[in-house]
Amino acid sequence: MTVDAHHHVWDLAVRDQDWITGPELQPLRRNFGMSDLEPEAAAAGVERTVLVQTVTVAEETPELLALTRENPLVAGVVGWTDLTRPDVADELARLRELPGGHRLKGIRHQVQGESDPAWLLRRDVRRGLEAVAEAGLVYDLVVLPHQLPACVRAAADRPGLTFVLDHLGKPPVASGALEPWASAVRALAALPDTVCKLSGLVTEADPARRTPDALRPYADTVLAAFGPDRIMFGSDWPVCTLAATYGEVLGIAEELTAALGPGEREAVFTGTATRVYGL
Repeated sequence: MTVDAHHHVWDLAVRDQDWITGPELQPLRRNFGMSDLEPEAAAAGVERTVLVQTVTVAEETPELLALTRENPLVAGVVGWTDLTRPDVADELARLRELPGGHRLKGIRHQVQGESDPAWLLRRDVRRGLEAVAEAGLVYDLVVLPHQLPACVRAAADRPGLTFVLDHLGKPPVASGALEPWASAVRALAALPDTVCKLSGLVTEADPARRTPDALRPYADTVLAAFGPDRIMFGSDWPVCTLAATYGEVLGIAEELTAALGPGEREAVFTGTATRVYGL
């Protein structure tokens, strides 16, 4: 069994995805629903998934939770709420009481879009992270490389809260550079309550660098830093379709982890996500 720890859905008739701009992202400007993903997942042997928020809109998370009641493939949801709101703890409790609320496993915010590289260290954000921890949820980090030092400090300040780094922290695959991204990732991995998703690599690369050989230095860096027990596979579907099919993304991840032992591969493709998200 394979767990896909990171994918999205959206319906443009319900809500615009305002991040889909420019000609490069134009193929994403259509609806992507579970009925589109289900045959792809079945063909790839994926039996459980984690559905992740895409917009900072309060109404989206209840909609994602409701989807889990209709789609047994979705075993967990990483939603969004405003961490800076004074009643964030009450809001998290409210979300857990909604239809499908028991599937809420984590919270995420588009930190990559914040102009302040230390946004995670703001007092109001720290208070929100504390509420996430007290609710027994995890926190997904979607950040750019220059924001990783703030992730390290935030994780060090909140022992007991699991931080999940999405997309390896978006390394500079297109340029082929490793530093300073690699050093920052190692600093984050040195903290015990941190996990990394093996996801999003194909869309960080230009077409010439979408091969396993070109992506391997980045995968090897996180595998060495976190270890397979703190790495989980994610497709990043449908964003990944800009560069590769669902099956191709899984195949690349399998090739990047081919040198691992059977138990280590089981952790990457099933065990870590199941444990971290409580699926």
